[in-house]
Amino acid sequence: MGFPKSFLWGGATAANQCEGGIFEDGRGLANVDVCPSGVDRSAVITGQMEMLSIDGEHKYPAAEAIDMYHHFREDISLFGEMGFQVYRMSIAWTRIFPEGDEDTPNEAGLAFYEEVFRECRKHGIEPLVTISHFDCPVGLIKKYGGWRSRRMIEDYLKLCRVLFTRYRDYVRYWLTFNEINMILHAPFMGAGLCFAPGEDEEQIKYQAAHHELVASALATKMAHEINPENKVGCMFAAGSAYPYSCKPEDVWEALLTDQENYFFVDVQARGYYPSYAVKRLKKRQVYPAMEPGDEDILREYPVDFISFSYYNSRCIAAAGSQEEAEGNLFKSAKNPYLEFSQWGWPIDPLGLRITLNQVYDRYQKPLFIVENGLGAKDEPDENGYVEDDYRIRYLRSHIRAMKAAVEEDGIDLMGYTAWAPIDLISAGTGEMKKRYGFIYVDKNEDGTGSLRRSRKKSFAWYKQVIASNGECLE
Repeated sequence: MGFPKSFLWGGATAANQCEGGIFEDGRGLANVDVCPSGVDRSAVITGQMEMLSIDGEHKYPAAEAIDMYHHFREDISLFGEMGFQVYRMSIAWTRIFPEGDEDTPNEAGLAFYEEVFRECRKHGIEPLVTISHFDCPVGLIKKYGGWRSRRMIEDYLKLCRVLFTRYRDYVRYWLTFNEINMILHAPFMGAGLCFAPGEDEEQIKYQAAHHELVASALATKMAHEINPENKVGCMFAAGSAYPYSCKPEDVWEALLTDQENYFFVDVQARGYYPSYAVKRLKKRQVYPAMEPGDEDILREYPVDFISFSYYNSRCIAAAGSQEEAEGNLFKSAKNPYLEFSQWGWPIDPLGLRITLNQVYDRYQKPLFIVENGLGAKDEPDENGYVEDDYRIRYLRSHIRAMKAAVEEDGIDLMGYTAWAPIDLISAGTGEMKKRYGFIYVDKNEDGTGSLRRSRKKSFAWYKQVIASNGECLE
């Protein structure tokens, strides 16, 4: 049986991790541009250290990234060579509205993305566009604190209207916010939040999330009005939480972890705040302030499909001093039954099948895996060729698990975009040496390198996977 003929294969990137060119053609500065690599990165992305400009003391990997701004034709041509049917990418808000709230958009930015979409069309690739992939204009952070302010909704919807109208003939698939649950773990990167001493950080995060949820619902409404063929999805960082043991307290903590992970998607997909969240947030006195009509908006405009990133499962212990494992900005107890990547992330392909089943059972809406991949240190030869069998093994095992979920479990899965088709900057660490791509980019951790692109072994392998619609995985 296998995957349906309509299944979409491709890859995923984010503007801030690949484009570069942050000072070109009128682009403004965004939160993700001012997240430095090195020891201060964690403090900045969590909102504990305010950094709203570029100084001379830090390195800012997003400034150049892999310079896709000047290489997009070459890169999309390589994606086309692999046979991509879909390319998940994001729009840099500040290319369109440099300060975030101008009266008229920046034509140079609009023209750039139109050229990107034309190039995709030339190669038969369907764009899947993330409107905000960890992207908040610094101008709006300075003006009113990013998404802590309700005024962000109006500015975000202005961006949406421009995108939905200008690219009506090019884009049918949209995601409103990337990994919306990351606002709880990396609030500056996720929503432009910086905290002053003594502030109730938890209350601010949930208030900002509410503003994003209302904005997402209104964007969904707008997308359908402007083009009834538009399909709008939400996106969250997924990965099932396993209890560390069968001790009931561990099972309970794992359930709470899953609920926290699903909370915002519950709202986006079902249209209301779930009872567990209402009770707990009110008890902790962090329930967000709402305006009249908010609940109606959430209820009337749920998303069309659910998308998510999956890199690893998590293992949750109620108490004790278990060894920790790393993860996609989440730490948890180390699962003794799993292998781990060079960055300490659990490798759990069956966990992807488990996650697919749990998410589909919960929402009964079409699913889309929009990030899945292995970050590793690659050693290229003199021609830039990388024998990345470790990456092929990782992807093969996860695609097999995904295939079983479709074939045997009846999961309605729209597609799969591997993170990432080309080496780019790591969101979590800001590193270049943590590579994900099928395409090697000659750039070093210190910023040197020719930026030359070359095909890894996984390039030909993934091309074969796509050509066979997931049947040929060897």
